[in-house]
Amino acid sequence: MSIGKYINKNKIGAVVLIIVIIIAFGFGGFGGGFLSNNKNNIAKINKTNITTKDFINYLNQSGISQKAIKDNLDDNIIEELLSGLVSTTLLDLEIKDFNIYFSENSLSKKIRSNKNFIDENNVFQRIKYEKFLLENNTSAPVFEKRLKDRELQKKLFDFIGAGTVPPQFLITKLFETENRKLDIDFINLEIFYKKEEEINEQELNKFIDENADRLKVEYIDFKYSVINPQNLVGISEFNQEFFDKIDQIENNILNGVEFNSIVSEFDLKTITINDYKYSDKSDLIEKKIYEVRNNKFDIFENDENFILYKIENIQEKKPSIKDLEIKNEILKLISQKNKFDYNRKLLEKIKGKKFTENNFKELGSDKIQSLTLNSIKDNKKFEINSVQILYSLPANSFTLINDEKDRIYLAQVKNYNNVDVDKKSENYKSFINKENTRIRNTILKSYDFFLNDKYNIDINKVAINNVENYFK
Repeated sequence: MSIGKYINKNKIGAVVLIIVIIIAFGFGGFGGGFLSNNKNNIAKINKTNITTKDFINYLNQSGISQKAIKDNLDDNIIEELLSGLVSTTLLDLEIKDFNIYFSENSLSKKIRSNKNFIDENNVFQRIKYEKFLLENNTSAPVFEKRLKDRELQKKLFDFIGAGTVPPQFLITKLFETENRKLDIDFINLEIFYKKEEEINEQELNKFIDENADRLKVEYIDFKYSVINPQNLVGISEFNQEFFDKIDQIENNILNGVEFNSIVSEFDLKTITINDYKYSDKSDLIEKKIYEVRNNKFDIFENDENFILYKIENIQEKKPSIKDLEIKNEILKLISQKNKFDYNRKLLEKIKGKKFTENNFKELGSDKIQSLTLNSIKDNKKFEINSVQILYSLPANSFTLINDEKDRIYLAQVKNYNNVDVDKKSENYKSFINKENTRIRNTILKSYDFFLNDKYNIDINKVAINNVENYFK
C-alpha cells in the first residue's frame, strides 16, 4: 500500500491503508499545559474534526515519551504521527461507511482462542491473559480496543478485495513465467579487474593525494597504568582496601587531580605510547584506550585489572605507505574502486544500448560459460535477487549479476523454455493463491486512490506549531 505523503501547504496527500506505528522510544503520557488546548482542531477530514485531545490520546496509546518527541522534532515526528492518526481515522470512517462491525461476542471468542491464553487442554486461562497484560504494560480495555480495531480493519480489507477469482489464463501465465527454464551465458568479471599486486606506487600515492581528507588516520599519544591488587595494596586478592583506593582514584579524577600526581601518590608504573594508530593486532588495553579516546582522562576495568589512562594528544595525519597495514588497506580501497568503475562503465554501455553480442563475445572470448536456470527460484549459482532480475529481462538482454559471495558476472539472457503445466499438481495450486493475492493488492492500491478523491483533508498548521512549541 502507498504511504501518505508528507504534510504540505496544510494538506496531507496520498492515504495509507495499513498503518503500523510502533515507536519504542519509551513510556509516559502527556498532560499539563498541552491539555489546555484540547478543543483546538488539529485536522479535519471532510466534516470530521480531529482535536488536539484526539492527538494526545493517540500519542499516549502509542507509548511515546515527551523526551522522545522533543529529541525528534527536527525529523518531523509530529507530522509523521499526525499522518498516522489521520490514516487511522480514515479507516474508521470507511468501516462506519460500510457498516462493518465486530461484536463483543466475537471479540471474546478471539481472545479465548488465543494460544497464548490457553492451557494444554485448550482451556482459556484468565491468569495467563492478565499476566500477558502486565508484561506488556497495558490494560484489558486498551488491548481489547486495539484487537477490535485490527479485526475491523481486516474485515474492511477483506470486504474491498472480496470475490476476487483470478482467471485461469493468468494463473497459468504466472506459473509458466516463474517455472520456465532460462538459458544464459555469463562471464566472471574477476578476471578483468586489476589485482592489488598490480597496483604500482605511483597509483597508490595518487589515490592518497586525491582522497587525503577521507583517508586521514588518527594517531594518539597517551600514557596509562595497569592497576591490580598486587601493585596497589600488595596482595593478590581483591579486598575492601583495594576497592577503597580505586574509589579514591576515581574521586581524584573527578576533582581534577593530574594523572602524574595520581600515579606518584599510589606508586604506579606508567607506560607511554606515542603515535598509536588503531590496529586489530594491537594490545587489547591500548585498543580499548583508543576506542574511548574522546574521554581523555579516566579509569576503566579490564579483566582482572583497572586501567588508569590519560590522552596527551590526538592528531590526524596523512596515511603513510611505509606502514604495511595501512598500505594493504589502501590497496584494497583502490582495488574496490577499480572494480566499481569497471562495472559502472559496463552498465552505462548496456543501458545506453551500446553493448552488443559481438562485444560480449570479444570480451569473453574463451571465458564464456553457459547455464540453464530451472525456475525463478533456482539460486544454486547466483543470488536469488539476481535470478529474479534475469527472469524479468527479454531474450538477448545483458545485465550484471552476483552470486552469494558477491562475485560479479556479466550475463546474457539467451532463451526461455516453457515447461508442461500440470494443473492438478500442488505446485500449480499454490499459484492460485499467489495470483489472487496479486490481484487483491492491485485492488487495494486502486482503493487507495479512490480514498484520495473521497476525502478532503485539511491540516491546522497553527495547531501543529503549538504542539511543536510545547515540546521545545
